[in-house]
Amino acid sequence: MLKTITRRGFLTGISGGIAAAALVPRFTWAAERGVEVPGKAGMIVRSARFLDLEMPAEFFSSWITPVPHFFVRNHMHEPSTFDADNWKLSISGEVERPLSISLRELAKVDAHTITNTLECAGNGRGFQQPKVPGVQWQRGAVGTARFTGPRLRDILQRAGIKASGKHVMFRGLDEVPGKVPPFIRSIPIEKATDADTLIATHMNGAVLARHHGFPARALVPGWIGAASCKWLTEIKVLDQEFDGNFMKPGYRMPNQLISPGGEVNSADTHAITSLGVKSVIAQPGDGSSVSSRPLRIHGAAWAGEAAVARLEISTDGGTTWRDARLGSQQARYAWRLWDHVWRPQEPGEYTIMCRATDDQGRTQPQSAAWNPSGYLYNAVDQVKIHVLA
Repeated sequence: MLKTITRRGFLTGISGGIAAAALVPRFTWAAERGVEVPGKAGMIVRSARFLDLEMPAEFFSSWITPVPHFFVRNHMHEPSTFDADNWKLSISGEVERPLSISLRELAKVDAHTITNTLECAGNGRGFQQPKVPGVQWQRGAVGTARFTGPRLRDILQRAGIKASGKHVMFRGLDEVPGKVPPFIRSIPIEKATDADTLIATHMNGAVLARHHGFPARALVPGWIGAASCKWLTEIKVLDQEFDGNFMKPGYRMPNQLISPGGEVNSADTHAITSLGVKSVIAQPGDGSSVSSRPLRIHGAAWAGEAAVARLEISTDGGTTWRDARLGSQQARYAWRLWDHVWRPQEPGEYTIMCRATDDQGRTQPQSAAWNPSGYLYNAVDQVKIHVLA
């Protein structure tokens, strides 16, 4: 699973990444499926103001998601111009020796590769009932890739973390429109100094594409995608959690169960960190008609920092369940592909469901706990199909 990237290969790829980025226009299309975004053919455009692209369910077919099929989540405009030769990553705050590192200097630091399933915290929001505002993701704001780059802790150790350092803040080069607050997030120092947390410069063996954070992004494995800030320009060690819009009220969950449509006391919330246990059905598609007997049902399941231990399938709307086969490819933070062969006895309408259980004993619920932002939706996935005579 580890792919070695030479320093020469990294530096050679920089110029290609800049050239590709320059070709990407601003997008003004309405949200629709199948719009041809350069380098992202066949993706679903969920938002046009700030480009948000969802992977169609049928692309849950490979353990490593090809970059053209990998979802895109932006909170504001992507950087429109970029000068890699003058890019610097600053490290400051509660450190002994503030640093400023160039791209070439970053390329000289030992690189490591982590296979990670990255998922937007709002993935599945479109299924939440009652409806909540926000990008109406369904299944595909998620993907699995091999991310490569220096360990964040190696860079922080060069700066010398003070005892007062408790959180690490990331700021990117997003272009902030009007009075929109900048996208800034922080993570606890324990996660920042974990051996698997990276400053990623490569994705699936190639230099990061513009949509995915060129030239460098944070990679916080097992956690919600918002933690893995793109287009990094500043890292700051803080004495407490960052106090800003995208930490509070954004990306927080209520400490208590909230009745659908209810109000949340912002003081009684916590920052979202690790992903929950979840699975989705890739095929057959919802609303499809099938004639194949036997029928192969397949999809993917993941559990953040935990491991998927079991995947169950129901073909009768949840009355009975049976185990599906988990794929052999696996890594600590990556999804497991799964499949099941079903032989329907007669034609008609069927509801197929899937649910995952992880090694911590968590199982997908029949319905997701409601929250006003639709975060961490992980209800049992289901599709309705018609089996032809």
